[in-house]
Amino acid sequence: MDSSGTVAARLAPGLRAGARAALVVCICVALASTLAPAAWGGTAYVANDGDNTVSVVDTDTNQAVGKAIKVGKGPRGVAITPNEKRVYVANRASSNVSVINTKNQKKVETIGVGRQPRGIAASPNGKFVYTANRKSDNVSVINTKKNKTVGKPIKVGQAPHGLTITPNGRRVHVSANDDGAVSVIDTKKKKTVGKPIRVGAKSGPEGIAASPDGARVYVANFGDDTVYVIDTTTNTVVAVIAVGSGSTGIAVSPDSSRVYVANESDGTVSVIDTATNQVVGAPIAVGFTPVAVAFTPDGARAYVANRGSESLSVIDTATSQTVGSQIDVGSGPRAVAITDRPP
Repeated sequence: MDSSGTVAARLAPGLRAGARAALVVCICVALASTLAPAAWGGTAYVANDGDNTVSVVDTDTNQAVGKAIKVGKGPRGVAITPNEKRVYVANRASSNVSVINTKNQKKVETIGVGRQPRGIAASPNGKFVYTANRKSDNVSVINTKKNKTVGKPIKVGQAPHGLTITPNGRRVHVSANDDGAVSVIDTKKKKTVGKPIRVGAKSGPEGIAASPDGARVYVANFGDDTVYVIDTTTNTVVAVIAVGSGSTGIAVSPDSSRVYVANESDGTVSVIDTATNQVVGAPIAVGFTPVAVAFTPDGARAYVANRGSESLSVIDTATSQTVGSQIDVGSGPRAVAITDRPP
């Protein structure tokens, strides 16, 4: 009798041969599922500023698939709609947004927005996409059903860089790079509310991310190598956390327990424990000039866009270690977004 059969006999000595065989099958299936490698089965979309493309990466094999998708000039931001059917790409140099159909990985539309859009995000209900327009100091709102902008652009601070939407869809927080502040937009009123929230040095705030539980917004400040933590109830800063040099990209884990910060100047990622607002562990070495980071929907891995090495680094979040080789993408990757839909 093989080892699984021996286990079955010990666990259920009174069973007849047929029932014992069935138990053997169950044990073998359980062992196989335990020992089988995990299948991630999703897709990462990477905006490559240097060659005006979006790379499509299979997160199961960690390889780019197919030809890179041609978009507008200087793509800097990428957002996936909640239904995973469309990807919206903010093109800085052509001042427009490209729309990609995820079923066939083709660009299907182009939408004009403000001057030099960078940050981009889709609302939780998927009805709207917002772009932070650096040169026109405003935010454009796109109706995703019509793929047209709606209403007047919303004025914010000087040189808006990034934006993030709270999980309830009621607020958009916008980092104003030249103001050293964050503007808050009421999505129903379509205007800013309250005073801008000061978040450190001018020419500083870049990446910005809301926690999935809606309690906090985290702002990466390139100018002073910090992350500012905003309480979304009071719109006040509740912590300032020192991280690596040139903090640029930022993402919050799906369970809201960790914040990953891409430090452009020293080629690392810092990990913040959101319960203590402290950096935990040593910085994680990645590629050259990391500028963006995104989690897989299950939080098991984080993908880091390395502008200088034209690659993605993959971090196992359980061990805080990079895994495998860097993934080659296009020239000058600037943003990454991930869906659990296969490519």
